[in-house]
Amino acid sequence: MAAGKQTPRQKMINLMYLVFIAMMALNIDAEIIRSYYDSTKALNETRSLTEKKNEKIFEKTLEAKAQQVPDTYAQPWEQYKTLRDKINSLVADAEKIKVSLKKQSEFHDKDAQGKDIDVSENFAALNNNEATTEYFFKEGDENTPSKGATDLKAKIDDVRNYINQTFGNNPQLKDLVERANKSLIAEYPKGKSPNDKTWFQNKFYHQPLIAAISNLEIIQNDARNVQSDALALMLQEKVDASIKFTSYEAIVSAPVDVVSGKPAEAVIMLGNYSNSNKISISGVSRQENGKGYASLNTSGIGERTLSGNITLTDATGKAQSFPFTHTYNVIAGPQEVKLQKGLLLSADKMNVMYRNLDNPVSGSILGADNSKLSLSAPGATVKSTGPGKWDVKPGAGSVLKITLSGTDPYGKSISQVFEYRIKNVPPPQGQIRGKNVLTLPATSVENQQLQAVIPDFDFPVSFNVTSFMVRVPGRASMQVQGNSLQGAAGMFRNLRAGDGVYIFDIKATATGLGNTIVPNISPVLINVQ
Repeated sequence: MAAGKQTPRQKMINLMYLVFIAMMALNIDAEIIRSYYDSTKALNETRSLTEKKNEKIFEKTLEAKAQQVPDTYAQPWEQYKTLRDKINSLVADAEKIKVSLKKQSEFHDKDAQGKDIDVSENFAALNNNEATTEYFFKEGDENTPSKGATDLKAKIDDVRNYINQTFGNNPQLKDLVERANKSLIAEYPKGKSPNDKTWFQNKFYHQPLIAAISNLEIIQNDARNVQSDALALMLQEKVDASIKFTSYEAIVSAPVDVVSGKPAEAVIMLGNYSNSNKISISGVSRQENGKGYASLNTSGIGERTLSGNITLTDATGKAQSFPFTHTYNVIAGPQEVKLQKGLLLSADKMNVMYRNLDNPVSGSILGADNSKLSLSAPGATVKSTGPGKWDVKPGAGSVLKITLSGTDPYGKSISQVFEYRIKNVPPPQGQIRGKNVLTLPATSVENQQLQAVIPDFDFPVSFNVTSFMVRVPGRASMQVQGNSLQGAAGMFRNLRAGDGVYIFDIKATATGLGNTIVPNISPVLINVQ
């Protein structure tokens, strides 16, 4: 092993170990899949509520006003109908994609009797990323979006462009335009990609079915929320003192799932929005322009409830109350949804540790604060170089055991031991012009310089040749100081084709090896032509 030789059996064991690690990294825990699936169902239910609210309340109100006051509301009603049709087309297209992906992944949410199928029976389907990648990327190439991807992008762009073109110059619809430009996108603004990848690559490339369904559901939710905003603002901009509210509904706009420890906020308002000072809202942190804002409690994983009361004082001075309640889930962060929970440790340079060298090492606990990790390695010197990073310098022995300890996202203390092989620094090689055996004319030999290097070594190590021995046919060996063959020029004057110049016993000083003694440097042979 120290010489870099492995038996066929050892090579097979190593290959099986790599495959096992790859399988662990690619698989998502079944309970996390369940949580992700439940969250996606909640998103679907929220969208259904928004669609019903749009159709049964806001849309009917705008249509009625278009018939009653056509001079004021006819144009907004026609503009809304065009927007509604474009959004319906986008939502329907996203739904077709979800159905197609589920079919390709052999996902079934109900059995033959119409009963819901448990997520555990669909684990393989929900964890499958082949259908998603094949649908959104031509022949699986992440740099070539498929026709399905470009068609989806075109529908998203169509909705956003229509909103900008139709309402972009209306200051009273500024919020609608800003929301559309922020949420209805299928590509990042220039320089805004979080990891230099495209929007489609981040959302769908090698993503499991459950992630793809969730991302498509978010697109549908964003489209319906924009539609709801358009209706509310179209009604709001025409409201005047002559309009009397006859029915009211408390509206809570807030995420159903929030990430533990991350800021989140809910917006509470009365249906058919009004900024009258006769409206007061309890159960919120502050009230601005008729809207109540409440900071959501995210200090732990689980279900939370937000409640309060909206009070409206009418023209007669009578107070009417409209209570509201909103339930939301605090879930773990995206690292735990996307990746398997546990400890990770990797040597930054290679899978061995070099004796008496600072070997960079990185460690992490997925979804946790890596600045609170600790690392110990008996028999080695450990030096912290940053959050989750250390330099480890092994001493004697052939195996180094490293213990990584920390706290997982749930506050539980965990630790794990990792083993690494310890190897000596490889011996340097004498070279001239990057070779240890080369052919030169006799007249060029004295003009050469001698170097010492460790080929393909990833550590910043360099050598300075201080002396060497030279031997030529028919002459006694000669020691030369420095690294230039000029010091032995007299030995090369009678060289003939076929002679050999042998350079050996090379001495050098090293930078980057610490207190390690420079190993024997291999010789150089020059064949004279």
